[in-house]
Amino acid sequence: MSDALPLPPRPNLEQYKKLAKDFQHACKSQNPDAIRERALKWVEKLARLLQRQIFDDPRRSPGEARKIEQRWRELHTASGRASRCALSDAQFLVARTHGFASWPKFARHLKDLSRRNSPVSQFETAVDAIVSGNSATLQKLLRENRGLVRMRSTREHRSILLHYVSANGVEDFRQKTPRNIVEITGMLLDAGADVNAESDAYGGHATTLGLTATSWHPENAGVQIPLLELLIARGAAIENPDGSSAVVACLANGRMQAAEFLAGRGARLDLEGAAGVGQLDLVKSFFHEDGSLKPPTTQEQMKDAFAWACEFGRSKIADFLLQKGIAVDTRLRHHGQTGLHWAATGGHAAIVKLLLGRGASVEVRDKAFDGTPLGWALYGLNHSPATANRDGYYEAISLLVRAGAKLDPEWLAEDSDRPEREKLRSDKKLAAIFRQQLA
Repeated sequence: MSDALPLPPRPNLEQYKKLAKDFQHACKSQNPDAIRERALKWVEKLARLLQRQIFDDPRRSPGEARKIEQRWRELHTASGRASRCALSDAQFLVARTHGFASWPKFARHLKDLSRRNSPVSQFETAVDAIVSGNSATLQKLLRENRGLVRMRSTREHRSILLHYVSANGVEDFRQKTPRNIVEITGMLLDAGADVNAESDAYGGHATTLGLTATSWHPENAGVQIPLLELLIARGAAIENPDGSSAVVACLANGRMQAAEFLAGRGARLDLEGAAGVGQLDLVKSFFHEDGSLKPPTTQEQMKDAFAWACEFGRSKIADFLLQKGIAVDTRLRHHGQTGLHWAATGGHAAIVKLLLGRGASVEVRDKAFDGTPLGWALYGLNHSPATANRDGYYEAISLLVRAGAKLDPEWLAEDSDRPEREKLRSDKKLAAIFRQQLA
C-alpha cells in the first residue's frame, strides 16, 4: 500500500486501540462528516508528532482525510457491513491506512518495533538509512545482521530492502532518491540481496528493476539510468515476471528515457512498445503489405501505439498509423482522450499540426477530466519540468487557438483558483496568443 501514513515516534498500540474506538463512535454518530473530521484530526496530530508536515503541501492533509473516509465507506458498504459500526472494521481501517493487511499484523509490527534490536526494528532503521542516503548506518546494520537483506517488510507490499532503492511501490513517505542511491544499491547487492526478488506491490511480481524503470523519483534525481545499468550488470532480468512488457510499463508511467534504455538493452518490443520508443521500421513490420495487422497484434494495440506516438512526440509514427486507418479522433483507453490531447499535453507541436491537418476536433473533451486539448496543453505547460521544450508548448497552443480552441470561461473568472489563470496573464507569450480572448 504505497499511500500509507508514517508511524509517529514511539508508536503505542493502546493509542491505536483508542483511535479505532474513536472511528467506531464517529460511525455511530449522526454526523455524516464525522469519519472525515476524525481522520483529519488524526493526520494533523501525526504531523505535529513528527514535527513536520507529512506532505510537501500542507493543503494535502484534508485530501488525505477524504481518502481515509472513502476507504471507510468502501469497507462499510461491503457485503454484510452496511448496517453496522464494528470495532473490527475500525481497527482494519487504521491498519490499512498505515499499510498493513490486517489489524493483527499491524499490532504485531508495533510490538516488534518497540524492541530496539528486534529484526523488524533493524529492518525499519535500514529502510530509513536507504531513503536518506545514510550509507554508514546501512553498512553497520548489514554487517551486524547478515540476514537483513533477505527480510521482508511486514507491510502489505512485503518488499525487501533492495526494492526501496526504486522509490516506487513502497509507502509514499519513503519514496525518495538520495544522490548516492547507486552506491547504496551496490552495498545491498554485495551483501547478498536477490536482484530479481519480487514484492507484492501493484498486485505482485514487482522487481527492483521494473519498479526503478517506472519510477519518477530516480529519473528526477538523474540517476535512473545508472541505477538500471547496475541492476542489469548484476543479473537483473529485463522483462517483467508476469510476462507483461517492461517497455510498455515505462511508457504507461511516462518514463520515456527508461523505455528507450531497456529497448536498447534488448527488451521485447511489440507494436505499442516500438511506437513509444520511436522505431518506425519495427512498427511497419507489424503490418502486412495490404495494410492489415499481422496476428497476434490487435486493433487495441494499434490504438495504444498511436497514443504513445502522440504522447512522446513520434510524429512519423503517428502519421504512419493514421495512414493505416487510425481515426484521428479515436478515443484512447487511458482516459478517453484523443491523440490531440496527448500531443498537446506534451507540447509536441509537429503532431498537433499533423492532427489538426487531418481534421482533429479542438472541442472534444476527455472522459476522465472533461478537458479539451487546449486545457491539456496549458496544464502541460504549467507542470512541465525545466528541461521541457517550452517553445513547443507555445507553438502547440498557438496552433490550437488558430484552429478555434477557446479558453474555459471558469479559468478567467475573478474567483478562479486555477494556477493557469495567473499564468495566462503573467506569461507574455501566452498573453499574446490569447490577446483577443483575454480582452
